[in-house]
Parts: sequence; structure tokens; C-alpha cells
Amino acid sequence: MSAQQKAPAAPRHNPKVVTALRRFAISISVLNIFGYTVLGFEQPWTWPFIALATAYTVEIALEAVGARSEGRAPRFRGKGPRGLVEFLYPAHITALAVNMLTYVNDQVWAMVFGVIVAVGAKWVLRAPVRGRMRHFMNPSNFGIAVILLLFPWASIAPPYHFTEYLDGGFDWLVPAVIIVLGTMLNAKLTERMWLILAWVGGYVLQAVVRGLLFDTSVPAALAMMTGVAFVLFTNYMITDPGTTPSSKWGQIAFGGGVAAAYGVLTALSVAYGIFFATALVCLVRGAHLWTVDVLERKRRQTEPPAGQAPERLAAGELTPEQFAATQCAGGCAGECACPAEPAAKNAPEKVGVAA
Repeated sequence: MSAQQKAPAAPRHNPKVVTALRRFAISISVLNIFGYTVLGFEQPWTWPFIALATAYTVEIALEAVGARSEGRAPRFRGKGPRGLVEFLYPAHITALAVNMLTYVNDQVWAMVFGVIVAVGAKWVLRAPVRGRMRHFMNPSNFGIAVILLLFPWASIAPPYHFTEYLDGGFDWLVPAVIIVLGTMLNAKLTERMWLILAWVGGYVLQAVVRGLLFDTSVPAALAMMTGVAFVLFTNYMITDPGTTPSSKWGQIAFGGGVAAAYGVLTALSVAYGIFFATALVCLVRGAHLWTVDVLERKRRQTEPPAGQAPERLAAGELTPEQFAATQCAGGCAGECACPAEPAAKNAPEKVGVAA
């Protein structure tokens, strides 16, 4: 198929999500600049550039392959330099997050491997959502979890990573700024405040439950919430709208599920449970999306054609409600007696982003 015959690439994100991505990318870039110059990041200063080059290359290569197989133009073409920059926002965020939050000594290849896994998983771990295949695994979190799982000598960046050279109260300024900016971003653009509330509330609850059941220190567990790593995770990782539900109760279930999974993993003495818990809940959500799609396909296959419905109604094989549903499925002409669908059911789901 020639370039002229290829279908145009569908917009990757709507304008609101592009704005959120831009602010995410700017925020994490500024944090890295301050991290290496002021805060005390311990990875070599060249590693963020290695991570970015890796993520950009993998993202563009996989998009080119995907576009060719789907008979469309690559999404990074057609809008000039601005279009390319907007296309690379998710890869930019993922690369800096994986490098910033992991510590692999001097083994740069382990960090590169994590970035490749994080970006590549978006093309492998997918599920159907309203007729479109979308990734369901949080990219940055998944890359970090794989590094921790495969390389036992690797670890998360130490707690002092973000405030090593700050004192006199300035060590509280960093998490305060992250909370303020993150809350504004999630309240206005990603709309994931219910998820944040469920996650934070669930975290407090699991800390208390573990204290009552296993006699662990509740204050020590709650003290983790004051760290920069927890604040970053809460405002910039778990809220990824591309891999979390949009509905109120879906967000509550997701945030509460991550907190519950974290509590169980911590009780089982699993280190870095916060990342494994998020990956597990994302996996459960992906399985749920596939289950819903399979059941919907089966329902459509077993649903009788509209032309046969009157005969089946007369034979008693269909109830009046089932008959009305088949008439709606076949299309109503003139006055329609079909029950009206709730408007919210037909509302298109917001397009997500990858962090």
C-alpha cells in the first residue's frame, strides 16, 4: 500500500490530554534538572539522556511497525516538529521516571532494559476498550517492577535521593510543591481525584489493619506518606489516565485495590510492594476488560436477527423486553417504543495517556 493510499493516523490524544502530557513532561524534566544540580540524585548525569534516547527510539520504531501493519500513517508524521514532540511526550515521561526512581549501581544496561520494557509493553499488554485496543499496564511502574523482579541487586532510589542537600525546612518544600502542582494537574486535567482519595484513604486503612493484626508500627507505616517518593507516586504515577478507569467508582476500586494489594504484599514481607501492587491491579483490570469484550461478542452472536424476532415472540421464545431490544438493535423507524438509553452510557470514554 502506497503512502497516498494509507489511512490518516487517528489523533493519539485529545487536546486536554496533550496539555496534561505537556505539563507532566515539563514537571519531570524540571525535577530532574534540580535533582542533578541541587537535590542529590545519585545516578550519573548522562543516564537521563541515555534513557531518553532509548525511549524515543523504541517508541518511534514500534509506532512505525504498528502503522505499517495497520495500513495507516505513523502518528509522529504530518504535524511537523510539534507533532513529533507531542508524540514523544509519553516516552519522555516514562524514560525519566524509570531512571529517576531506580538505583542499579553502575549497571546502565539494567536501566536501559527497564525503559525498553516500559515503552514496549504498551504494544503487547493491550485490551479492547470500546472497539479500540489500548494498553492497560502503567508503563513506568511496569518497567520499574520488572527491574526489581529480575535483578534482586537493584533497588529503588533511596529516600534521601530527593532532599539530600536540603535542610532548614526546605526538605519539606519539595513534597509540598509536588502536592500542590500534582493536585492542580489531576483535578483539572486527568480528573483522577477520586482515585487519589481512594489510594490515600486505603493506604491509611491498611496501615492500621496491619498494626492491629500483626503488631506492626502504625506511625512508622504512615510516616512513609511524608516522603517525596510516596508523593510522586500518588500524584504522578498511580493517576496515569491511560491505564486507570475514568468513572468515579472505577477510580475508587482501582485506588483502593492498589492499597489493599500493597497491604497484603507488605504483610508477606515483599519489598517494594507499592510497584508490584500497582502492576497486579493493572493486570486485573486488563483481564476484566478482555472478559467484558468476550462476553459482549458472545452476546452479539447469540442475539437473534431483528427479522426473526416477531416469530420468536409469537412462539414464546422471546419476552416482550427481549423483542424490544432486538428491534432497537435493528434500528427504529418513526415512533420508537424502545426504552431510552441513559446518556452517560453512550458518552465516549476519555482517551488516556501513558506515563
